[in-house]
Amino acid sequence: MPRIDSDRLYGTLNLLILRTLEGEPRHGLAILRAIEAAADSGLRIEEGALYPALHRLERDGLIHGSWGISESNRRAKFYELTAAGRKRCDQEIDRWLNHTLSVARVLDLDLGAAWAS
Repeated sequence: MPRIDSDRLYGTLNLLILRTLEGEPRHGLAILRAIEAAADSGLRIEEGALYPALHRLERDGLIHGSWGISESNRRAKFYELTAAGRKRCDQEIDRWLNHTLSVARVLDLDLGAAWAS
């Protein structure tokens, strides 16, 4: 499964994390699993990239972390979106979509056909 290139890592990873946390608070490993499951194992996020991203998002007030007990009875930090995080997620989805559509036009790609396959 492909990894996210470092050139695109921060923005894309931040967006994936924010979107994954829209449904419910999750700890780091649950975030990784949710991203991989949603991508049908088409993406792999390294823990070494995830945890610094979580710390940046928390520092920037986009997520809030609190300690709890995971499903395996281990102490884990659970993250949830803040109001600012929800707003940023929506903005980043719009930005990502506009960027993707622009690149597809330059490459002369039919995204409808590509997404249908």
